[in-house]
Amino acid sequence: MWIRDSATAVSKADAYVVTQRGQKKLRKTTVGWRLLVKWRDQSESWIHLKDMKESHPVEVAEFVKARGIADEPAFAWWVPYTLRKRDVILSAVKSRIRKTSHKYGIEVPNNIEHAYAIDEKSGNSFWRDAIAKEMLNVGSAFEVLSTERRAPVGWKKVTGHLVWDVKMDFTRKARWVLDGHLTPDIIGSTYAGVVSRESVRIAFTYAALNDVDICAADIRNAYLQAPSSQKDFIICGPEFGLENVGKCALIHRALYGGKSAGADFRNHLRSCMRHLDFVSCPADPDVWMRPAKHSDGSEYYEYILLYTDDALVISQQPETVLRKELGRYFELKEESIGPPKIYLGGSVRKVVLDNGVEAWAFSSSQYVRAAVENIESYVSTKNEDRWKLPNKAETPLRTSYRPELDVSPELQPLEAAYYQSVIGILRWIVELGRVDICLEVSMMSSHLAMPREGHLTQVLQVFSYLKKYHNTEMVFDPSDPVVDDANFERKDWTSSEFGHIDGQEELPPNMPTPRGQGFVMRAKVDADHAADTVTRRSRTGFLVYLNCAPIYWFSKKQSSVESSSFGSEFVAMKQCCEYLRGLRYKLRMMGIPVAGPVYIQGDNQSVLANTTIPDSTLNKKNQSIAYHFVREGAARDEWRTAYVNTHDNDADLLTKLLPSGEKRKGFVRNILHHIFQPAAAAA
Repeated sequence: MWIRDSATAVSKADAYVVTQRGQKKLRKTTVGWRLLVKWRDQSESWIHLKDMKESHPVEVAEFVKARGIADEPAFAWWVPYTLRKRDVILSAVKSRIRKTSHKYGIEVPNNIEHAYAIDEKSGNSFWRDAIAKEMLNVGSAFEVLSTERRAPVGWKKVTGHLVWDVKMDFTRKARWVLDGHLTPDIIGSTYAGVVSRESVRIAFTYAALNDVDICAADIRNAYLQAPSSQKDFIICGPEFGLENVGKCALIHRALYGGKSAGADFRNHLRSCMRHLDFVSCPADPDVWMRPAKHSDGSEYYEYILLYTDDALVISQQPETVLRKELGRYFELKEESIGPPKIYLGGSVRKVVLDNGVEAWAFSSSQYVRAAVENIESYVSTKNEDRWKLPNKAETPLRTSYRPELDVSPELQPLEAAYYQSVIGILRWIVELGRVDICLEVSMMSSHLAMPREGHLTQVLQVFSYLKKYHNTEMVFDPSDPVVDDANFERKDWTSSEFGHIDGQEELPPNMPTPRGQGFVMRAKVDADHAADTVTRRSRTGFLVYLNCAPIYWFSKKQSSVESSSFGSEFVAMKQCCEYLRGLRYKLRMMGIPVAGPVYIQGDNQSVLANTTIPDSTLNKKNQSIAYHFVREGAARDEWRTAYVNTHDNDADLLTKLLPSGEKRKGFVRNILHHIFQPAAAAA
């Protein structure tokens, strides 16, 4: 039922208002309307339309349309839009009401009083200790004024709060942050700088290839070492101590959560790096570089890679650079200085390969084991079959499973929030090198907005697979690859329409002078035609290598529907080439020599033929665009293509749910070490 107050509700006759410019605009108001709501406990109450639209917009729109009142001014302007965008709006509403009260089975507080109450109930001081530790760390950022003093003129009042978290080792974490979302936007960047994982892999491979070492360190309270560009103050809460409650505190340092904090830290970092003669790489601003020389006089580049407060130094004497140079400007955690052992969650070590070459290796085993243990700990609290890890999963997903066809019930808000969190864990595991689950995680990530029970069951199978095959290591092998130039024979383009660009690759005008040894670039590409059974969009997958080191892996649905496997394979080839062009640019801007083309292998002979034949033509527009892009690069000798049998195309792992057989295991072995060996043997 509904009630319309004729005294206050806008009538149809007054639905429009005329502006001073003579424009006719629809009135947007919900005044005068109430809806009768029947709740699950069978109680009833009258709710204002404004509140109902916020909490249940789709239900209200459907109700209004069914009652034939959609032409009323209170509904006419938003009902058509709401019904047209039904799925998007439902997803947004659900995300607002999802609130996680527990993490890894541990209760997470929502304020400082709640944190103290949890400690009292649990008989420990975990949250209280986390608060004390955090306030000790951030104390240097504040100047607490005496009771009688007020903030200076021109300083503006802001607010902040404690953010609560439980780490994977079950330790409690409290972080004091500014309420940046409540402050006006500032001019310039508001984001923290993070080096790309691709740049990290390049740096480790470059270090091994050019016989330089690597050292890591953490910057202690990185943001707090940068002065704040804003004049802000807060009113102290109980976390500052009972004696300071209600006092003004001036903020002198960049704080997490502040809109200017990321820019403040970066400006401070840029100033310090300038004094050390390091310059930021244009292709990745968080890669800092400067020319250097080996003891024998040969030239190379020193690099400092920064993932916010995690620093990696690639140099002949990296520890000296850290301690005597970077340490002059930033306080480093003494216990963190040394050869990298753990970086961004992955274990790092130097290995000697069978050919005697030294290389760096990344292992995600420790992170994977911790993730699996946390998942098992959480699901053990559930008494439902759908909350159990399957036994002995041989593949990440069942090969017959199609997530887009799953019609099982939608997850409840808290369960959906948990699904989203574990997908985030899996995506990071992929970044740490688990290429063997890249496809499966990409498929399940497509259903973050409205996950279902069947999706959760399959995600738990991914963790079951990781539990069984956690023993992995990705080696960034700098050894020269074996490339059969005869298979990549380059055609003569002088007689074609691209004759004017024959072999003339465009170089960045501001690229630094190349130093050190360069890489041989290789790629394998594949597509699965009409992989999505609902949208019939195909899937692209490709792997990129520098020498023998895997640098990048990609698995994603294509943005358009292709009517043939030829079309989907050509789109995949174009996507791969677009990335390769960007990678060649990055290498050049990092001062790494780029000599010779990229050697690309695919398993569609028609596509490969059309990339190498100068006078080939295609009639279909989207295929023709892809064709011309790839062919222009081939004419410039940016890349060359050759056929590889589908049984030898590792990119199949990124496009198809392969069964647990020798083909799949062979692909995985080509990328990851130790995965199908017993743990004792691998050690």
